[in-house]
Amino acid sequence: MIEIVPSILSADFAHLADEIARVERGGARILHLDVMDGHFVPNLTIGPPVVESVRKTTRLHLDVHLMIESPERYAAAFVHAGANSVSVHYEACRHLDATLGLIRAEGAMAGIVLNPATPVAVLEDVLEVADYVLLMSVNPGFGGQKLIPYVLEKARKLDRLRREKKLALPIEIDGGVHLENLGEVVRAGCDWIVTGSAIFHSSDPEATVREMQEIAAQATAVKV
Repeated sequence: MIEIVPSILSADFAHLADEIARVERGGARILHLDVMDGHFVPNLTIGPPVVESVRKTTRLHLDVHLMIESPERYAAAFVHAGANSVSVHYEACRHLDATLGLIRAEGAMAGIVLNPATPVAVLEDVLEVADYVLLMSVNPGFGGQKLIPYVLEKARKLDRLRREKKLALPIEIDGGVHLENLGEVVRAGCDWIVTGSAIFHSSDPEATVREMQEIAAQATAVKV
């Protein structure tokens, strides 16, 4: 099933509980929380206390994306704060297998993230130990960027690879997805569609989530 995954990076943090309630009423079942350290990416965002606060406001699945150096040092803290899934960058994780195992041992789903220029081929031998893969379709660090077109071909390659290996892991995509390109993104094989500005900067986030779900449902029948 395709999931529309609102990213709170684009939400109004002064009214975050209300913002979350809106997308929840729209039918969202997963929230995306971006964690940036100012080193791995040129921006600073949230830490475990914010995740813990969000956890108190909603029962939705919390999907935490660690855009940080040495993610193995902090992953457990985010699970303890309430994350249901935690993803770490291939480019930032020296001991990827061990870090994925740590996240799973703490009770959360463990995901691998690839930056736009990192090829899908690097995952061939580790897909079996991941619960999902997140493809960055912008260079990480800031919201509101345009989707990098070649990432959709990466999604197609990853979709073929998981089918060859008979794996059920979801493909997540993050960056530049909006109403106009959503259908193409779904047809490329993506399952969890992270989108921030398109939802939270719209006049009616609740209605926008519903509209995106309808577009995604129509697109699933014609994947290529």
